[in-house]
Amino acid sequence: MTVLVHPTALKDHKVRDFRMLIDGRWEEAKGAPIDRIAPSHGVMVSRVAAGTKSDAERAILSARRAFDVGPWPGMTGAERSAVLLRAADLIAARAEELAYLDAIEAGKPISQVRGEIAGSVDIWRYAAALARTLHGESYNTLGDGTLGVVLREAIGVVSIITPWNFPFLIVAQKLPFALAAGCTAVVKPSELTSGSTVLLGEILMEAGLPAGVVNIVTGTGPEVGAVMTTHPAVDMVSFTGSTAIGRLTMANAAQTLKKVSLELGGKNPQIVFPDADLDAFIDAAVFGAYFNAGECCNAGSRLILHASIAGDVVRRIADHAAKVRVGDPLDPETQVGAIITPQHLEKISAYIDGAQKTGAEVTHGGETLNFGMGQFMAPTILSGVQPDMAVAREEVFGPVLSVLTFQTREEAIAIANSIDYGLSAGVWSRDFDTCLTIGRKVRAGTIWMNTFMDGASELPFGGFKQSGLGRELGHHAVEDYTEIKTLNMHIGARTSWWVPKG
Repeated sequence: MTVLVHPTALKDHKVRDFRMLIDGRWEEAKGAPIDRIAPSHGVMVSRVAAGTKSDAERAILSARRAFDVGPWPGMTGAERSAVLLRAADLIAARAEELAYLDAIEAGKPISQVRGEIAGSVDIWRYAAALARTLHGESYNTLGDGTLGVVLREAIGVVSIITPWNFPFLIVAQKLPFALAAGCTAVVKPSELTSGSTVLLGEILMEAGLPAGVVNIVTGTGPEVGAVMTTHPAVDMVSFTGSTAIGRLTMANAAQTLKKVSLELGGKNPQIVFPDADLDAFIDAAVFGAYFNAGECCNAGSRLILHASIAGDVVRRIADHAAKVRVGDPLDPETQVGAIITPQHLEKISAYIDGAQKTGAEVTHGGETLNFGMGQFMAPTILSGVQPDMAVAREEVFGPVLSVLTFQTREEAIAIANSIDYGLSAGVWSRDFDTCLTIGRKVRAGTIWMNTFMDGASELPFGGFKQSGLGRELGHHAVEDYTEIKTLNMHIGARTSWWVPKG
């Protein structure tokens, strides 16, 4: 039985109207605004400007001017770092306001979002440090007549497109690194969860960012995002979202050969051997599957259990899952909040129905929860899942855990690698050889060993295969927003190529 935290009617909530930031000015859209209905409470909580193609074009040209003739790219690393540090301090000062917006617009538990905002502050401060340490190379080993210098220069104008599941955290994984490198940007948050990103625009202006360096255009992907991925004045696109839209983004950017960074979907396995610390694993399995209601590209949505322990482990996970608190995201005790839209809830339910029809068994949950408002899904466990089932291969993006079994280490690796995704994976064993072998053989960008979904600003994040291109976070993240330029300097007289006859 799931522990329910019933949402109560919102009190003293004032619907907030959010405008766009273009060239340092706050602007309304010409068309009707987009109303956001809270997924947890079923009432309107915000309105955002429905940006148009022309709004996106103006924002891009503003960022282009700010890069070509503005002060930001030419500022010292120390000067850019100071602005990013002020922004981090202002984010921390407005943390509760930002957390409330993400909780109410995305249906995320407020305690979880507070952690995400704190993590974002750390990322901004880390990026600020990288602004001062970004450097090139020099080569004085090319002979007495040559000195080579390799520069890292800001790539230019970056289009940043972020999803609804981590509205503030994901923009923090992109924007401060682009700014640290000296780039300018146009940011499009999801139309479902734009509030905290618009507030970030206020924070950046207060921190002293020059006009036009960051522009924020709200609206839909077809209207705004399409322009941001095709416009010739954009040099790079950084996108987080579904693999399907990532392919479209890459195709759009290819028209003008833009650099592309993509953080896409995942179907992440946790491989568990009989010698594992099962107490620690059970907690990690429940956390990995149901954190953020499973609406997480890094969710541990596939358990690959050794057959000898599968029955006992599934029973223990079900007992643990029954204690997870589901419901009102504004209650600090809630662990699983609302599903983002009614349509997405239907999609999750369809995956569960399809799995049952092909032979899987619902061991726990499986039902939608009726609170009389909003949309919620019980934490769900599907046993008897086979590697060829859709629920074992496709990203459900909900609180659904698929359980598969294996007999040998080689079989576990084959199952883990048998799908199109390669974002992350976990391995649980007290044997170092087992952990290291899995870590080297499973094709994924992050392999956790005896833990799951830990992270730090210093550690790169990104995927193999159709989970994306490039890496966010880590010291290489700022380099992604640069181009390399070679200065080949000749010293002294140059030997003539033309040798006269006789």
